[in-house]
Amino acid sequence: MVKSRKRKIIFAGITILLLITGCSFKPDVAKLAKNEKAWNELSTQVVTLYRKGNYNEAFKIANDALRFAQDNFGNNHPKVAASLNNIAELYRAGGKYDEAESLYKKAIKIDEKALGKDNPELAKDLSNLAVLYRFKGQYVESEKFCKKALAMREKSLGPKHPDVAISLNNLAIVFRMQGKNKEAKEILTRALAIREKALGKDHPDVAISLNNLAELYKGEGNFKEAEPMFKRSLSILQKSLGKEHPNVAVVYQNLSEMYDKMGKPDEAKIYKDQILKMVSYKK
Repeated sequence: MVKSRKRKIIFAGITILLLITGCSFKPDVAKLAKNEKAWNELSTQVVTLYRKGNYNEAFKIANDALRFAQDNFGNNHPKVAASLNNIAELYRAGGKYDEAESLYKKAIKIDEKALGKDNPELAKDLSNLAVLYRFKGQYVESEKFCKKALAMREKSLGPKHPDVAISLNNLAIVFRMQGKNKEAKEILTRALAIREKALGKDHPDVAISLNNLAELYKGEGNFKEAEPMFKRSLSILQKSLGKEHPNVAVVYQNLSEMYDKMGKPDEAKIYKDQILKMVSYKK
């Protein structure tokens, strides 16, 4: 989901479970591998459905993954935190912010205890909470958690890691919401460069960066810069996620608004009609 995007699904690291056998401790490698595979498959389904915009089915499977993690890894395991994050992301996408906030905070507590306060997995939790606060209009809180996640990722992963781009993108949006356009433009440009190099120029995350940077230019009235970025973003999303994905509709909306501001109602109507077709199709 663009704005937000704005919205990244979390997978936690792997630890080793010990089972008691007689009077000694011994890892049951086969059982561990089987459980990890089953949980990973469920979580992958959640990601796939989420990206397709099928939130109801994603929510059902995300809860299955949470119960599986609790039953097989224990209530304080990072995989439980990852499952809580996934459910929280779905709540956020559905506008249920209070429910999402509660689950994000539970995930943070689990990962702080299990992984330590400097682990990059914890940065994902903080980043998700920052996005939620942005959606709630709590920009000071959002900026604080964005910066904390960014510093943590730069230190542990390096300045050119794709996860650093996630934090940069999130922070840029918060800056823009507060009218800090210069700062937003600088870090959005950096995030785009990181994603293009690390992920490839046709990755959906590149499209998100393009859309957000184009939105900034559109707000400034710099349509010459905004237009090609929006169109490239749209092309990437249509090819990678499909023409009916919610993120595609967001770029349609942004393009229609831009053409209205440019005094080009015919071009604006093209994208408004596309949105109406998507709504009709879903009905």
